[in-house]
Amino acid sequence: MSRLLDLNCDMGEGFGAYRMGDDAAMLDIVTSANIACGFHAGDPVVMRDTLRTAREKGVGVGAHPSFADLYGFGRRRITGERPEDLEAQLIYQITAMRGMAEVYGPPMTHVKTHGALGNMAAVDRDLAETCVRAVMAVDPGLIFVTLPYSETYAAAEAAGLTIACEVFADRTYTDAGELTPRSVEGAVIHDPVQSEEQVLCMVMEGTIPTTGGKRLPVEPATLCVHGDTPGAVSLARTLRNRLECEGVSLAPMHRTLGGG
Repeated sequence: MSRLLDLNCDMGEGFGAYRMGDDAAMLDIVTSANIACGFHAGDPVVMRDTLRTAREKGVGVGAHPSFADLYGFGRRRITGERPEDLEAQLIYQITAMRGMAEVYGPPMTHVKTHGALGNMAAVDRDLAETCVRAVMAVDPGLIFVTLPYSETYAAAEAAGLTIACEVFADRTYTDAGELTPRSVEGAVIHDPVQSEEQVLCMVMEGTIPTTGGKRLPVEPATLCVHGDTPGAVSLARTLRNRLECEGVSLAPMHRTLGGG
């Protein structure tokens, strides 16, 4: 029996005259794109162009909202926001992407939080619930992409959202099932062989290898490859080919999960 999996990438992360990653090449490989909404990267033109290409390639699209942090690319930890204010910021970003998708791309089907927001919400119940409320306010039929073993997963499950359990091809994991902080050496996997071994372990064996030597059970629905790391396109292509050789069928998450 064929396994079903989505292959996603964070995209549209240029801004104005600045470009990051080779989105056009990645859209030939991945099945879902998480598109920046303007708060950590992206602008209306970048959003439009990314959506148009995704539509041409048959790639599913989702919103990739973040803290209001263009300067820090959404990777700075921001505290002190009132929950209702942060919720409004998230709703603003999600609805902006949804509106752009209605005009330029395929219908938006999912939401994935970016950077520090996603990492903080993964371990902070109140912040996780704020993120989930924002998604619910826009459309409870949207798929919520989140990490296993996280507060966001628990909050989304409690709210009744369809969840796409996400694993990463190019990030290592702690024994608690969290992504290793980028400030820690070895947090980002640069070795293609190591990345491929980790992916096969997670997808084919159903376990996450941790930096402490543990194997944590997981049922991944989507695999993320970051588009802004060196060799990202080559890695994504290699992983896709290997997964298909192993009998994995790749398709957008709204098809594999039946949401959106």
